[in-house]
Amino acid sequence: MCTALRFTAYNNYFGRNLDLDISYAEEVCVMPRHFPLIFRKMGEMTKHYGMVGMATVVDGVPLFYDGVNECGLAMAGLAFPENAHYSKVVNGKNNIASFEFIPWILGQAKTVDEAEALLSRINLVNITFNEKLPTTPLHWMIADRNRSIVVEFTKDGMHVYQNKTGVLTNNPPFPYHLKNLENYRHLRNDDKNVERSKITEYSDYSKGLGALGLPGDVSSMSRFVRMAFLSENSVKPNDESSSVGQFFHLLSSVEAVKGACKTETGAFDITAYSSCMNIDKGLYYYTTYSNRRISCVNMHAIDLQSDKISRFPLILDESIKLQN
Repeated sequence: MCTALRFTAYNNYFGRNLDLDISYAEEVCVMPRHFPLIFRKMGEMTKHYGMVGMATVVDGVPLFYDGVNECGLAMAGLAFPENAHYSKVVNGKNNIASFEFIPWILGQAKTVDEAEALLSRINLVNITFNEKLPTTPLHWMIADRNRSIVVEFTKDGMHVYQNKTGVLTNNPPFPYHLKNLENYRHLRNDDKNVERSKITEYSDYSKGLGALGLPGDVSSMSRFVRMAFLSENSVKPNDESSSVGQFFHLLSSVEAVKGACKTETGAFDITAYSSCMNIDKGLYYYTTYSNRRISCVNMHAIDLQSDKISRFPLILDESIKLQN
């Protein structure tokens, strides 16, 4: 389970919840412009845009879950089981493995428009990173300062959807979420003009009745509706710290609380981390399930002319400020 969001307030922000029942030792990584990217079918890229994101580093290679490049283009991969389909190598196409997809796009594109141009030539191939890391079924959200798209590879090919909601969760495919959202067109953030029943008496016993029926479970469909409603009606703070704080409040409304979703292994999904990227300034904020304090990595505080990644292990211990 995962939820991604694009949000504009004081600056432009993009981020996500990563919901898993296991940790892969993920950490924040800054990949500078000259870190060699070796693609399985596309050779080596020795110069590209710098980026910061969350990744698991295996044999010195960052396997990115999400990230933003120095130009302000951001991207995240979310679980898409049973629907994701990766192909065989096709001559004449840019054959990219799913674990290479984020650096391939963020390494070369400044905007969503440029990302779409790259997508027109891409073929996502079914190649594993190694025998211990099989391919992960994913779909992706790509965003810049102006708009976002959703990219899905299914058995009938690649689909690119314009995403005016700025939200992505998991199954079913994206068009279903948009159709399902129409069922909640009556929701509002105040109690004015709420339709009143003609067959029963009632009282305005609570605030918030305008949003009565807003889903509260952790399914992907419900998280999509809840995030779409809350982000559309969210206040837009006029300073950085308040905007970042508001972004994390939005993500917390759809987080996976330990115990709410039991997996097939008997473990529980939790929101392992939440990220908020200031795509205008290259700032990567994050919290973890066990540490609610916001931490930040500044991409531009690193030498982006380098050829070595900078790694920042997640701060997992709870940080509590004692006031007396």
